[in-house]
Amino acid sequence: MSARLVRGRLLDFLSRPQGPDDTASYRLVEDGGLLLEDGRISARGDWADVRQMAGPDVPTDDYSGHLVLPGFIDPHIHFVQVQVVGSYAANLLEWLTTYTFVEEQKFADEQHGRRIASRFFDVLVQHGTTTAAAYCSVHPQSVDGFFAEAAQRNMLMIAGKCMMDRECPDALQDTPETGYADSRSLFERWHGKGRAHYAITPRFAITSTPEQMEMVSALIRDLPGAYVQTHLSENDGEIARVAELFPRFDDYLAVYEHYGLLGPKSLFGHAIHLGDRELAAMAETGSVAVSCPTSNLFLGSGLFDLQRTLQAGVPVALATDIGGGTSYSMLKTADAFYKVQQLLGNRFDPLGSFYQMTLGNASALSLADRIGTLEPGSDADLVVLDHGATPEMALRQQTVTSLPEQLFVLQTLGDDRSILETYVAGVALKGRLA
Repeated sequence: MSARLVRGRLLDFLSRPQGPDDTASYRLVEDGGLLLEDGRISARGDWADVRQMAGPDVPTDDYSGHLVLPGFIDPHIHFVQVQVVGSYAANLLEWLTTYTFVEEQKFADEQHGRRIASRFFDVLVQHGTTTAAAYCSVHPQSVDGFFAEAAQRNMLMIAGKCMMDRECPDALQDTPETGYADSRSLFERWHGKGRAHYAITPRFAITSTPEQMEMVSALIRDLPGAYVQTHLSENDGEIARVAELFPRFDDYLAVYEHYGLLGPKSLFGHAIHLGDRELAAMAETGSVAVSCPTSNLFLGSGLFDLQRTLQAGVPVALATDIGGGTSYSMLKTADAFYKVQQLLGNRFDPLGSFYQMTLGNASALSLADRIGTLEPGSDADLVVLDHGATPEMALRQQTVTSLPEQLFVLQTLGDDRSILETYVAGVALKGRLA
C-alpha cells in the first residue's frame, strides 16, 4: 500500500457560496493534513492529528502556507484543437471552416493524435486541471490516443468521438451507421476502464442529419452510463442555421429534446442565447449549461447570464473551450467569467469561482462523490496554489487580509505559474514535467 502525507492550508467546498461572507459554504484548515493512500484521500484534518494517525514512516510533502484544493475540472475542451488556439476569425462558423476543420483532419494519422495527446495532458497538469470532458475528432483513433494517454497518467477523463455527417469537409464526415458503430465500439473499449468515461458526442445540430440524430438517440438508449456532450446556442448565426435545417422545431434545444439528448449527464456547451422554455426544459431534465467565457469573448458569441440560468434551476459548469477558448488556465477562465458577469450586472465573488472550478464542476458532471472535494474516500486529485508566484502577486498579497481577497488575487493575476503542484490519484505530476 502506497501512502503519502500532504501538509498545507486545506480548502474545499460544501455548497455554492452565496457571497464572500458565506463561511458555511466551505471548509478551511489553516494547518491541515491529508493522508493519501492508493490514489484516494483516506484522512483529512488538523496536521498534528493526521500526522499522528499516519505514523512516522509516511513521507510528507510540506506546502505550509499554501492553499491545497481539489484538482481543477474543465468540462468542455477540444483536445484536437490545441494547434488552432489564437486563430483569427470574425465568428464561430468562419473559425470552424477556416481553421478547425482543417486541423481536425490531421487526426486521421494515429501518430499525430498520440503526439498531441501527450502534450495536451502535459499542459493540463501544468495548469492544475486533473479532469476534463473532451471532444476528440471524428476519427476513432483520436479517442484511443486520448484515453491511452490519460490511462498512463491515471487521470479521470470524459471523452468521445465527434459525430458529423454533413456541413463539414468530406474527410471529417462519418455516416449515421458508422457514427453509431464507432461510438459503441469505443464505449465498450474504454468506458469504466480505469478512470475513463465515454461521452456520446454529436458536434452540434448543424453537422448531424436527422438520420444521424436518430442514431445518437439509439446510442443513448443502448449505452447506459454514457455522457452526452454537444454545443447549444453559441451564436446567432449558428441558431439561424439550425432553424433552417430543422424547421419543424420551435427552438434549438427542441431538436436535442426530440432526439432524447437531455438529462443529468448531458453537457451543453455555451448555452448563451436560450429562451425561457429552453431553460425550463433543461432545469426539468437536469441538463447542464457549460459556460466558456474566454471562447465566447474571443469569437464575439455573447455573454452567459449566470444569475438567470441559476434562477431557472439549470445546473451550471465553467470551462475553457480550448481551442476557441484562449487559455488552458481555469484561473484565467474564472477571471473572464467574472468580467462577463460584471458586464451583465451580476455579482460573482471569488469563493464562487473556486467552488465552480472544483465541487461545482464535479457536481455538474455527476462526479461529486469522486472528485471536487477533499472528503476522505474521494480520489486524491489535488492542486497546490502559490499565491505569490509572480512579483506582482507577491506585492499585492502584502495587503491581503482575508481568504476571499487571496482567492481573488489568484483568480485575477494567477496562471500556470501559480500552480505549485498537481496531484493525480495521489501522485505529484507537475514536478515531473520540469
